[in-house]
Amino acid sequence: MIELYDGGAYLVHGDRLVKEADAAELASLTGAPVSKDEAKKGTIAYSILEAHNTSGNMNQLKLKFDAMASHDITFVGIVQTAKASGMTRFPLPYVLTNCHNSLCAVGGTINEDDHIFGLTAAKRYGGIFVPPHIAVIHQYMREMMAGCGKMILGSDSHTRYGALGTMAVGEGGGELVKQLLCDTYDVACPEVVAVYLEGKPGPGVGPHDVALAIVGAVFKNGYVKNKVMEFVGPGVSSMDTDYRNGVDVMTTETTCLSSIWRTDEDTKAFLTMHGRGDEYQELNPADVAYYDGVVKVDLSTIKPMIALPFHPSNTYEIDELIANPGDILRSVEKEAAKISGRPEGEFKLTDKIVNGKLTVQQGIIAGCAGGNYTSVMAAAHILKGKDCGSDIFTLAVYPSSQPVFMDLVKKGAISDLMAAGATVKTAFCGPCFGAGDTPANNTLSIRHTTRNFPNREGSKPGNGQMAAVALMDARSIAATAANGGVLTSAATVADGYQIPEYEFDDSAYRSRVYQGYQKADENEEVVYGPNIKDWPEMSPLADNILLKVCSKIMDDVTTTDELIPSGETSSYRSNPLGLAEFTLSRRDPAYVGKSKEVDVIEKARTRGENPEKTAPELAAIFDTIRTIPGNEAVKAEDTEIGSMIYARKPGDGSAREQAASCQRVLGGLANIAREYATKRYRSNVMNWGMLPFLMDEEPEFEVGDYIYVPGILKALDGTMEDIPAYVVKADRASKITLHIADMTEDEKKIVKAGCLINYNRNRNNA
Repeated sequence: MIELYDGGAYLVHGDRLVKEADAAELASLTGAPVSKDEAKKGTIAYSILEAHNTSGNMNQLKLKFDAMASHDITFVGIVQTAKASGMTRFPLPYVLTNCHNSLCAVGGTINEDDHIFGLTAAKRYGGIFVPPHIAVIHQYMREMMAGCGKMILGSDSHTRYGALGTMAVGEGGGELVKQLLCDTYDVACPEVVAVYLEGKPGPGVGPHDVALAIVGAVFKNGYVKNKVMEFVGPGVSSMDTDYRNGVDVMTTETTCLSSIWRTDEDTKAFLTMHGRGDEYQELNPADVAYYDGVVKVDLSTIKPMIALPFHPSNTYEIDELIANPGDILRSVEKEAAKISGRPEGEFKLTDKIVNGKLTVQQGIIAGCAGGNYTSVMAAAHILKGKDCGSDIFTLAVYPSSQPVFMDLVKKGAISDLMAAGATVKTAFCGPCFGAGDTPANNTLSIRHTTRNFPNREGSKPGNGQMAAVALMDARSIAATAANGGVLTSAATVADGYQIPEYEFDDSAYRSRVYQGYQKADENEEVVYGPNIKDWPEMSPLADNILLKVCSKIMDDVTTTDELIPSGETSSYRSNPLGLAEFTLSRRDPAYVGKSKEVDVIEKARTRGENPEKTAPELAAIFDTIRTIPGNEAVKAEDTEIGSMIYARKPGDGSAREQAASCQRVLGGLANIAREYATKRYRSNVMNWGMLPFLMDEEPEFEVGDYIYVPGILKALDGTMEDIPAYVVKADRASKITLHIADMTEDEKKIVKAGCLINYNRNRNNA
């Protein structure tokens, strides 16, 4: 059972929750008056944030991190941006892993070119370089970098090391650039929600089951959005640290800002085993700590779970789905038709019900969620002496690091998996984002990975290629594999198996990882492949702007994988203009062409040409603008012209900055939304010089219309609560009201400058 408190609560002595309204009970437990403001300081999160805050004001934080991490579809752009902004060396430990483009399967040499770039950049600027196949980004950070009381920033949304006492944040590349320039991560002090755990997981229940149950309870209602999830209560110690890591990494799917767990002797044992016992601290809430909300979880009630397409929050107990597959799967088929824009019934899931049983066609256990030692060991035990069959069902397993792989070999788990018919592969994130083990058309894949968004597993609905992913724990995937692909709960095969203790061997890291922190060599030449391109020039923000609506997306949520698809496009992530060709390609293929047309007009304007002559249709538009009171003297050549996307709730998912930068390099100047799904996407929008407009009303404009916003520079300096704008057609202008949520002064300066690179250049030249 999971209970969400309506309002805040106090945690007393670490094991007694008292709702804020129960003042009498609180007084009887504490024996003295309690100040809410002081109790807020009693959370673990507050103490870590305070230790990393440089502003002197705990309401408005300016954070400096202890370390950073990026992978090979983000680090090239980050280093390029930082270099263009004046960076000469990495001022903090910066880990560059190679776990996304590991296969080098698309684009000729360009993937390996990125890896060579990363190694030579680590040598030049003083970084840590983890070669392909050695470890996925988050496993390396758990094993070698995370520690109690630390903060780590990563350019991957699943940057979460809370179970090791580290508050970690996944953000877009611009925020990592700021740290490389010795600037700060600026954010209002987040609210903290207690995830109070009691009881212990039952037989066959794995970390993904616990995680999916929590995601299902909190995502849709936004209960923890942009907040810190703090895991407390006696149930924490019912799970070992590797198990906790598997729960923790999925907190990203709740849209929280970060996570932190209380630590105990098992945390200490984990860090000690990895040669970092000195990184252990006991982290517990104060005797009285106030939380802005509570997610109360009785672990003993959690059952094996499945998250059906197309979101990790679309959760059911496996037994519930087995009992009623038809009705549940028909609802997913309807959603598939809506997503693909193809006739209902063209993509089928109900046809996978055979003799009343749901069959699946593929199983994957991989990455930072599924490839952990304990999950793979549990799966190998279930499959020992069994087989996956010789029909359509396949199973692939990707251990999360070479040290994990080595111990799985020593324990015999790899042999057991292979004997059962599973294929075992190296550390790779590909199955999670569509670059590995793409399922066949019209099939269902069950995966212990982090996401199951549409377009993410590698299918292309716009081209008629449609597959679906459901998330499950490795234990139930193994049980399903042992049953020949018939959906099966691990609870039916649980037998009390105790996973042998993990034995960490870092020899693969000692042999292959380049440890260059504080060894920067300015004589080292960074090697650029032909696909690695500099960022194009971007103009500063003008006082008056004219936006052309180039896409209008009315879905409830628009993911970053729809804004810029993952998978084979990853090969082009070091080439801003090359990658931009894929923007919205699987959601609105016409967008790129429309945005480019606008960009041609704007580039001509910056060369001194009059837009009314470059694009004759604009003559009538500007004639209409001049009928708006106060705008009679507006000149087209002084008005910045850019493209715009409307989406109700954009930005759920990946931290990849390219979801915003691709819009920008195509001439994007703003987004208009009902709300932004995540802070990280909104940060990306601002770091790339675009305006993050909000609009409460339904949009009464269509693709091809223009929106005129006068005096935007003055609006940014004001409250930003009521920004007048106008939907402009050739014959009329209709007023609408926009607004922008709080921005820091630096964020305003970045947008005014046109992007983070311009802002930093301006500072350096001042």
